[in-house]
Amino acid sequence: MSTTFPHLLLKHAAERPDAPALREKEYGIWQTWSWADAARTVRHMACGLVALGLQRGQNLALISDNRPHLYMGFVAVQAMGAVPIPLYQDAVAAEMGFVMQDAEIAFAFAENQEQVDKLLEVRETVPSIRHIIYDDPRGMRNYDQPGLVSTEQLMALGKEWDAAHPGAWDAMVAAVQPQDVSVILYTSGTTGKPKGVCQTHASFIGAAQGAAEVDKLGPNDSIISYLPPAWVGDHLFSLAQWMVAGYTINCPESASTVSIDLREIGPSYYFAPPRVFEGMLTSISIRMEDAAPIKRWLYEKCMELARRVGSDILDGKPVGLLDRLKYQLGDLAIYGPLRNAMGLSRIRVAYTAGAAIGPDLFRFFRSIGINLKQFYGQTETCAYVCLQRDGQVKLNCVGQAAPGIELKIADNGEVLVKGVSVLKEYYKRPDATAEVIDAQGYFHTGDAGVLDADGQLRIIDRAKDVGKTNKGAMFAPNYIENKLKFFPHIKEAVCFGHQRDQVCAFINIDFEAVGNWAERQGLPYGGYVDLASKAKVLDLVAQCVAQVNADLASEAGMADTQVARFLVLHKELDPDDDELTRTRKVRRGFIAEKYGVLVDALYAGKSEQYIETQVKFEDGRTGSVSATLSIVDAKTHPATA
Repeated sequence: MSTTFPHLLLKHAAERPDAPALREKEYGIWQTWSWADAARTVRHMACGLVALGLQRGQNLALISDNRPHLYMGFVAVQAMGAVPIPLYQDAVAAEMGFVMQDAEIAFAFAENQEQVDKLLEVRETVPSIRHIIYDDPRGMRNYDQPGLVSTEQLMALGKEWDAAHPGAWDAMVAAVQPQDVSVILYTSGTTGKPKGVCQTHASFIGAAQGAAEVDKLGPNDSIISYLPPAWVGDHLFSLAQWMVAGYTINCPESASTVSIDLREIGPSYYFAPPRVFEGMLTSISIRMEDAAPIKRWLYEKCMELARRVGSDILDGKPVGLLDRLKYQLGDLAIYGPLRNAMGLSRIRVAYTAGAAIGPDLFRFFRSIGINLKQFYGQTETCAYVCLQRDGQVKLNCVGQAAPGIELKIADNGEVLVKGVSVLKEYYKRPDATAEVIDAQGYFHTGDAGVLDADGQLRIIDRAKDVGKTNKGAMFAPNYIENKLKFFPHIKEAVCFGHQRDQVCAFINIDFEAVGNWAERQGLPYGGYVDLASKAKVLDLVAQCVAQVNADLASEAGMADTQVARFLVLHKELDPDDDELTRTRKVRRGFIAEKYGVLVDALYAGKSEQYIETQVKFEDGRTGSVSATLSIVDAKTHPATA
């Protein structure tokens, strides 16, 4: 078996040269690259980089949306023995600066004018950046800064260099070894400065092979590549598994057309973090609220049946004949059209990961016939630790240890991992590497979890986030937040309760869903701040919180962690304001500090609190938003478990 990405690419190009490797939608038309085309492009890109002076062992930064030249660029950099480092395309110049300096970047690949502008700004403080290769020439005509090269120029240069150096390409590829670092992925920096995670060809290929084996992935599958390329999940699905399974990756025209492109492609394999599935459900809920009464009635009846038998039918478990017939009719009337509207009608396998998914949200998708499963992992494990096998899906677990992985639970409840996917090291950080990999070779994930009788792992929360209330109850904030976020009207939630007498919460409303609801109520509003402060909106959120509290009251040991008080924040939590990471994980400690006056007001029994907050706008300007927030006492329930 080929053991590096360049070798895998050449193998596919030799064995199935005309099969589609990549597609991209441009100007409304799908363009296709065969495996032979991809191999030729990679060869010319790699040789072009050598001609420009990139050397084996050096790092190259990539800042781009999901584009064919980005994915081929990864393999081109690897083929010449250098190391690609993807950055989040929505990161501001200041965020990029840290990585550029830390990784000593001399070469960068940028998708378009916007990203080139950011890199030129970064270059003012990081002068080591010598060459910037840009993919989209639009808007670049009058740029004459030194070191700017288009992809087209790079490939022409590479073609010339290749012709002038016979045998050099083969020697370059032959020198690439499985234990070489294939990519450096920077962590999201939830708890401090990002760290560069060094992963080898062998680790990502091992992870991809295990997943392909479990789900029988192969050349006939296709996926849509739309998630941030700097995120480990996209690197696993859109690069590692693409190279191992040989399926087709499809790049959407733009972020705003993903849902349309998804319906056109009809992928057989799909991956999204929970927030994408939350968005899909919110969109369905909005449409059903606007539907005619008869349609709403039919939808509710069909969903009642789906909740009862849908998952069992999907898993091949015994279900009564009458219920099966009813479900088939429901599939014709409701479930099939729903899957089609979401672009998931041809899905054979769908996965979610990156954060815990609420059991109700998970159940909804499985109940309408989508084989949605969970997997679990971190950047440091190639996003590969546990997988759910078909027929063994439990709503509150993330599956059993994946092939090639050994799991262990430490005495303090932390999940420990050893196996094919564990990182080689943190870049230039032997101290940090020693902190997370122990003497036995186990990686310490930082997550608290338990293994059940079937060897399935249940993640409780981040080990550092799990606390105790003053009443002695275990407080797992993420668990409660995910229950709250199941409701289409709630976009984000942050819970507090460690070493407190009760649990309190900040809520972000979903502006689209609540705005739609307000319009149907005849409730006028003038933007997010105004809508979030309306008494009727607070009542709507209070109903959601009361329902979550009823659920918690029925779960063993969770009754004392019901949300006692909450407030609806006057602004959306935003990565640009450092409140969320680029992967939209809550930076809980930062939020608690930034909004300390609101936390104090929740626990002081106040009924309202004034706050003024600094915000960053998309164009880099700063401003402030202020409001007097109402604090609501939530309805709680006696324990029933």
